[in-house]
Amino acid sequence: MEYRGYDSVGVATLYQNDIETRKGVGKVAEVNEQLLLETMQGKMGIGHTRWATHGGVDAANAHPHSSTSNDIAIVHNGIIDNYQSLRQELMEEGFTFKSQTDSEVISNLLQKRWDETGDVKESMLKTVSELSGNYAFIALFRNGTIAAARYREPLILGLGGTSYFLSSDVLGFIDYTDDAIFLEDGEFVVITSSNSDFFNFEGASIHPRKTKIAHELFEVKKGEFSHFTLKEIFEQPSTILRAGNGDLQNAASVAKRIGESQNIYFTGSGTSYHSAMIGCYLLSKFAQIRVEPIISSEVGFIPHFLNKGSVLVAISQSGESADILNAASVAKRNGAEVVSIVNSMTSSLARESAVATSLNCGPEIGVAATKSFTSQLAVLYKLTDMICGGAIEPDFMQLSQAISKILSGSSRIRQIAEEFRYVSDIYVLGRGIHFPIALEGSLKIKELTYIHAEGLAGGELKHGPLALMHEGVAVIMINPDDSTYRDTLAGAHEIKARGGKIIGISNKLNEIYDRWIQIPSINEMLFPIVECVPLQLLAYYTAVERNANPDYPRNLAKCVTVK
Repeated sequence: MEYRGYDSVGVATLYQNDIETRKGVGKVAEVNEQLLLETMQGKMGIGHTRWATHGGVDAANAHPHSSTSNDIAIVHNGIIDNYQSLRQELMEEGFTFKSQTDSEVISNLLQKRWDETGDVKESMLKTVSELSGNYAFIALFRNGTIAAARYREPLILGLGGTSYFLSSDVLGFIDYTDDAIFLEDGEFVVITSSNSDFFNFEGASIHPRKTKIAHELFEVKKGEFSHFTLKEIFEQPSTILRAGNGDLQNAASVAKRIGESQNIYFTGSGTSYHSAMIGCYLLSKFAQIRVEPIISSEVGFIPHFLNKGSVLVAISQSGESADILNAASVAKRNGAEVVSIVNSMTSSLARESAVATSLNCGPEIGVAATKSFTSQLAVLYKLTDMICGGAIEPDFMQLSQAISKILSGSSRIRQIAEEFRYVSDIYVLGRGIHFPIALEGSLKIKELTYIHAEGLAGGELKHGPLALMHEGVAVIMINPDDSTYRDTLAGAHEIKARGGKIIGISNKLNEIYDRWIQIPSINEMLFPIVECVPLQLLAYYTAVERNANPDYPRNLAKCVTVK
């Protein structure tokens, strides 16, 4: 599960009535080479890859965390808000702590209740009643039991005949089984060698529904490619077709709800927010309705906009990020309806939504969103076309062919990346519908290459950013031959006059460009889907030139399940 976090890794197994734990700093392969995790014995175990929240990146803070007596070990996703008060109470009662994490209070709290009751179910009930925050945790008991609880963090049980698999994502067990149970908030499961029992946080038995997962959507091998990121960039000619032409029934339902609403808001985080901006532009232009984009982490601070009659369109790759789920929760509390555009139709966001439509682009392992971004755009174009009765008529086959043409010329982009290796600042400029692509391009550059990059609205140059332009600065101009072409060129001349180097992304050559990245001519409304691909390649190849791992950018995780 390294795409969810890769600061450190650890495993705990039960063997001969003893829990053995091995953990260290680094990626799975690195820690395994040092600690030989694969040699650990036992038929029951838990493992974790960490994205640090509480405490530094060191072995002591890596999961699993054992209780003071080592009778229980846990792994945990999320944040325990009241961990400090719980920790203090437990220390006063003689429990010891080896880490700085919030997670360790769970193992010792479970231990305290286990000592009192000797019953796993009762220990779990008492423990979850005392925890405040969002969490999913799995606990390994020395008596041969595994228990797991979920509250606002993903938790899925895979059923493999005589085997059980608990994970935050179906990718954790899809190679072993495609039968799964998605635990809901406020539920936990107790698993022994003979059976599994499910309960809610009030202690009542429940009988959750088993789901069959579409196995064909979960191919995660790199194949001939050096990195998942490059593989996923090169998958876009096919994923754009699946996103644009697939899931038509659900897409029609989403379009109907958007079209009938008086107040429409789009929300997303990071790349998905840039998609939301494009979606708002399309609907305002073609449907002539007022649509507002809101960053997901800001929704909680402006809930008065969301009320009965409003629709919140939530856009997410994973459907599990804390900010997007909180935004959906805020909207529903205020009477708004939530519809979603998401890659996983079994995700928490999809299940929280009145209706959801799928990106259908398969798993994306690279932390930086690539194929999921273009798939989001394809779905947004499709929805707009449905709402407006064929106003755009996007030709997804033409788009697929245009992307293939760009990918076939990737060697030229790699040459430009070699020149970017020692650049300290990169600016990406775009106007109109191209401005969100400028933001997305700068995001890809900064998260993959660690070069300072900034997306700018082309018309804002003279209102401040022009002060940053000097000899040696690299400026990428998104400049297709459309209604923004001439105005964008005017900005290029202003930059060039101050010594900046211009890289033009356009279907039309101009002498102002120091370097030209050619894109195919296409319906001008579809340019955003095409012009983002060179930016993805440029970010990827520059990262490789700078010896950065594009799959696992430092300090980042694919799905941020904490606020």
